[in-house]
Parts: sequence; structure tokens; C-alpha cells
Amino acid sequence: MTSEELLKRVRKIEIKTRSLSRNIFAGEYHSQFKGRGMAFSEVREYQPGDDVRTIDWNVTARLNKPYIKVFEEERELTVMLLVDVSGSRDFGTVGDFKRDRMAEIAATLAFSTIENNDKVGVIFFSDRIEKFIPPKKGKTHVLHIIRELLSFEPESHGTNIANALQYFSNAIKRRSTAFLISDFIVASPEAITAMEKPLLIAGNRHDMHAIRLYDPVDAALPNIGLIQLHDAETGRNHWVNTSLSSVRQAYSRRWQQNTERLDDLLLRTGTNHISMRTDEDYVKKLMQLFKS
Repeated sequence: MTSEELLKRVRKIEIKTRSLSRNIFAGEYHSQFKGRGMAFSEVREYQPGDDVRTIDWNVTARLNKPYIKVFEEERELTVMLLVDVSGSRDFGTVGDFKRDRMAEIAATLAFSTIENNDKVGVIFFSDRIEKFIPPKKGKTHVLHIIRELLSFEPESHGTNIANALQYFSNAIKRRSTAFLISDFIVASPEAITAMEKPLLIAGNRHDMHAIRLYDPVDAALPNIGLIQLHDAETGRNHWVNTSLSSVRQAYSRRWQQNTERLDDLLLRTGTNHISMRTDEDYVKKLMQLFKS
């Protein structure tokens, strides 16, 4: 992609997603994610009816009068986007490629963040941490994130979500709202199980939300005869006879089993989540996530 083409795509996605975040999501974002914590504001003299648990004993001892700590809602929020950049994102049969739809969703969330004067940061991950963009405010910062979302090429192609969650918990100490954006296509059922502990740790420190994005062919093979499938994460090629109903059923069954494992994991860890196809209206889905 040339620099000119990249700039055009950045501008196009900015116009679309900024309008969405400003006109549709700003109110939902503010009501659902703002004011989750309390920050110290000041001390004042104790008045009858005040909660004695808020007494500031150091100030009280120094002034010989009871004083209490006053807290107010934290209005500034940090939003972190954990974006899967593994090989399976470069796939699409209807609508957008997964990487393009992920970029739009992440950009919409990022613009919603700066519309409310909050910070936003990004972690790109495959089976390793590919790039960390620390949280900052401002349009320039968000446009930088969008350019990276559209043009970033990872060094590796596998997927390790557990590793990404561990890195996130270690890198971001202050409580934040985090969106994990992935197709959740992993090498084995054990890789889903391995996510449980880091999800629980991250969920105790942060407000965790998972967005699963998939192509219709991820869930069901079409009947189109003998085809060669390329695994973008392992580099392997497989010949598959899709005309056999047993093959299509086994493929769909494996998808369904992985879906059930993932849904069960997210439910057990208390992770708010949605699942959407690349040809679905992501606006409705994000509104569903905000309201849930």
C-alpha cells in the first residue's frame, strides 16, 4: 500500500467512524464507562451525618478538629484496545476482510474515547506482543492508531491471547476499560483454557469486554467441491473435499464446540462480550455491547 493510498483509507475511515462515535456512541459510552472510580478531591471539616470512615486522622490530629476526606467521581478514563493481528485476520469472503472490520471497530471506539477527552492506547498481538502504543489523548494520536491498524504487518502469524492479556495486566496498572478484538481462532481447545487465569486477573483490575469477529466461512464450509485451504497462521495447505456432507458437518461441529468453550470461558470470567460476522452491522452490535 502506497503512502497516498494509506492516507486516503485513513481519511475515509476517520470520516465514517468519527461521525458514528460523535452522533451515536458518545452518550452510551459516557453513561456506561465514565465515573467508574472515585478520586480524592479535598478535606473539609466534619459535619454531623458525615461517614466517620472518611475521617482524615492526620489532618484531624494536626488541627485538633475532625476533618474528612472528600472524594469525587473520576471523569477521565483510559481505554485500551487489544487487537489481534495474527494471520487469520487476512481473510474475508463477504463484506470486509476481518482486518478492515477490526480497524473500523477499533477506530470507532478510539474516537468515542477522545470525544470524551479520555486516553486510548493499543496493544497489537499475534503469538507475541507485536506493538504497544501507550495511552494518550487527542486526534493526532487516534489518527496514528488508525494508520497502524490499517498498515501494520506483524512479525509472527500465530495467536496467543493469554500472553496478550498477561502483558496488558503488567503494562497498565491504573484501572481501565479494555476491548479485546479478535476472531478467537486458536490452535487448540487448550489455548482457550489457557486464557482463563489471565482473563480473571485482567478482569479484577479492569473492565474487560471481548469482541469476536468472524467470517461466515469460519463457521461453515460451502459446498464447492475439492479445494485447497491455506492456514494463514501455520502456513500449511490442506486439500478438502467440501462436497462431502460429513466433511462440512465435522467442520461446523468443530466451530460450534470452540464457540461453546469460548462462551463458557467468557461467562465464567465475567467478561462482557459480543460476537459478530464481517457482514453484520457492527453499529448495532457495539450498541448492544455498551448497553449490556
